[in-house]
Amino acid sequence: MKLVEPIIAFQSELEAIRRDIHAHPELCYEEQRTSDVVAAKLTEWGIPVVRGLGLTGVVGIIKNGTSNRAIGLRADMDALPMQEVNTFPHASRHSGKMHACGHDGHTAMLLGAAKHLAQHRNFDGTVYLVFQPAEEGGGGARRMMQDGLFERFPMEAIYGMHNWPGMEAGKFGVCPGPMMASSNEFHVKVKGKGAHAAQPHKGVDPVMIAVHIAQAWQTIITRNKSPLDTAVLSITQIHAGSATNVIPDEAELVGTVRTFTTEVLDLIESRMQALAESLAAGFGAEVDFVFKRNYPPLVNHEKETAFAVDVMRSLVGAENVDANTEPTMGAEDFAYFLQEKPGCYIFIGNGDSVGAHRHDGHGMGPCVLHNASYDFNDSLLPIGASLWVRMAEAALPLAPAGGR
Repeated sequence: MKLVEPIIAFQSELEAIRRDIHAHPELCYEEQRTSDVVAAKLTEWGIPVVRGLGLTGVVGIIKNGTSNRAIGLRADMDALPMQEVNTFPHASRHSGKMHACGHDGHTAMLLGAAKHLAQHRNFDGTVYLVFQPAEEGGGGARRMMQDGLFERFPMEAIYGMHNWPGMEAGKFGVCPGPMMASSNEFHVKVKGKGAHAAQPHKGVDPVMIAVHIAQAWQTIITRNKSPLDTAVLSITQIHAGSATNVIPDEAELVGTVRTFTTEVLDLIESRMQALAESLAAGFGAEVDFVFKRNYPPLVNHEKETAFAVDVMRSLVGAENVDANTEPTMGAEDFAYFLQEKPGCYIFIGNGDSVGAHRHDGHGMGPCVLHNASYDFNDSLLPIGASLWVRMAEAALPLAPAGGR
């Protein structure tokens, strides 16, 4: 590895920042303390700060030279509404809130890059440091754009990074095209007619209708879409009834749909609604069909992905970069940024899922994302920060000595 030496020298400072943020998790759009910490550090290092985009977002601005070119580097800041079971000293101090996805580490890595870039300025142009709120279901990326992120801070490309448990620490994974899926949810209520369970012919049984709908929906995946188009339709909840001898009036189906393209999502949504309504009508019932599109597919741009791969290879060696990593059906609201700007989203290995890097006092669960025993691997801090620095320097190179 060819890490940035000054960053290695202040790794302990980054660890302290990361663990402080971990100990004080804040949910989406509540990241006031976290944004205060970020803004204070940037200001300490002489970096101008703009606050308030997306309510609690922070943008740091590092300019150097005369070029009008600019790129954005993004880190998310919010935590999850879940109870941490770790008991090490930096475990969450707020019940029901936890940094179980590594956003504390993402924030610390970008702060590490910020400090180095501000002190050395080995680039020509502007680096925008985007500290984003509300990634975990709040759509903070979209909210920052609605507040004028790209108009106020014009950048030619934007890059994001997420730790990935199960991938060896010090390795990177990325792929051009779809890398993460769209996230969508449905709430479908079947409205029948209640009756005594011993006299089902006097009612319209919404439970049986819901079962028919659930089975029919799976044919969308196997018979309506192309086998080459990846998609998931998962029914995760069925709610109905309150007694063994009563046929209820209503039954509800709840779940999620994930796709890599909007076209496939359009197909699935329309077929789900058509099947639900026609089946219900055939049995003499009605349906209330609600389909909510949360995050769009995350699609990496080819040119920016190739650029990122070259920088990663120069940093950690080609053997530590998977340029065709397997996409995931998980979702990420960085997708909103990539709909508006060229860019690339990168996975950085967090180590094995056993969590050998965790300190004494960790929970008994695996070290995977959204698990109550998770903890970010601090050995990544200088690696991720070094990548951000090298990407900024490569994207915005200084003019050769003697003139442009």
